[in-house]
This record gives sequence, structure tokens and C-alpha cells, in this order.
Amino acid sequence: MLVHGLYHRPGHFAPVADGLRARGVEVVVPELHRGSLAADTAAVQTAVDALDRPPLLLGHSYGGSVITGVRGACHLVCLAAFVPDVGESAAALGGASAQLREAVVPGEGPDGTTHLDPGLAADVLYDDCPASLAARAVGLLRPQAPGCGRGVPVHHSWKLIPSTYVVCAGDRAIDPALQRTLAARCTGVREWPTGHSPFVSRPALVVDLVTELLGAVSPRT
Repeated sequence: MLVHGLYHRPGHFAPVADGLRARGVEVVVPELHRGSLAADTAAVQTAVDALDRPPLLLGHSYGGSVITGVRGACHLVCLAAFVPDVGESAAALGGASAQLREAVVPGEGPDGTTHLDPGLAADVLYDDCPASLAARAVGLLRPQAPGCGRGVPVHHSWKLIPSTYVVCAGDRAIDPALQRTLAARCTGVREWPTGHSPFVSRPALVVDLVTELLGAVSPRT
């Protein structure tokens, strides 16, 4: 199950989902943007509960906070993601970089909705992507309701099941030094020389990692 981050959509994971399905892996990519961390977590929990066996959960960026609070997975993959402990939120852990905060454009309405400036978003989220892929990814971005990054998980699955953290060493959105600190909470760590969004720039890396971890969890005969 692939869980996207703030401003993103399931479509951002399409190259990874297609690659995994080509290898015979069942893939679910739930839609977030439910208005709060609690609501996003509940949506993913519902998707997990509908499956006939515990899934591997991959959370990107804010998606790490979501999968932290979900029960019933067999393995967590935290891809340049937040891994909150008790009482912590993504914002409290350090949140977005100054470069990403600069890209956030306040909405015109009273509800606090924001969006990302397309030109700045391309440079901070997809800087290591070919221009055509970056343009497609920027085009998929959507507005974001406020407050999700300040949500605090009430359950902490990474304390109970195996987990793998992927540090993106060239990340401009979440400081790689913070990622390495959070990675120490997980049972395994990988480091890739990518920007914030390897599911766009290097989807084969993500496909290979998920396939490897699934094989370790449930060896095929």
C-alpha cells in the first residue's frame, strides 16, 4: 500500500504501482486529503482492514505520520518520511524546509487552504527529475487543507513491527540530517542519492526495494 504526502495524489505513485503490478504484486494507493491526520489515518486503516492479509505500508513524507498510526501492516517503509514518537507531529519534528515553505502559497478563501507555486515546487520536490516528468508531477499537485502536519498519531506501529527508512540524500524538502535522525527509529536504513520524490525520478529503486522487502516477509515458492 503506497501512501502519498501533502499536496500529492495517488497518481504520483503510478510508475511505482505499475512496476509492482508487472511483478505480480497487488497494489493499493489510497487517497488522502481528508482534512486531518486522524481522518487520513482512518482512511488508510479502512483500506488495510479490507485486505485479506497484512500489507507492506510505504509512506512518503507526511505519509510517514499516517502509516505510523495504522495497525495491521507487516512492514513499514518510510520514504523521506516523518516517524513521530509519542506526542510528536511532523511539524514538531522539523517539518518542511525553508525552501519548501517558500513554495507554499496561501489560498484566497477563509479556510486556510494552501497550494504550491508550480515553479518553486518543481525545484524543491522534483529537482532530480527530467523536465517532462517534473512537469507532469507538478501538474498533479493539489491544494492542501491546513493542520495535517500538526497532527499527532495516537498509535505508533514502528515500535511494534519491522520498518525500513529510506534517506533521500539530495532532498530539498525535508532535511536529510533530520531524515537520518528519524531513520534511527527504524529497524533498517537505506540511503539513496535522490531528491524528495524518487517515485517520480527513480521509480525502479522503489519497485526493487518493495519487491525485496515483500520477498523477505513472504518468500515465494
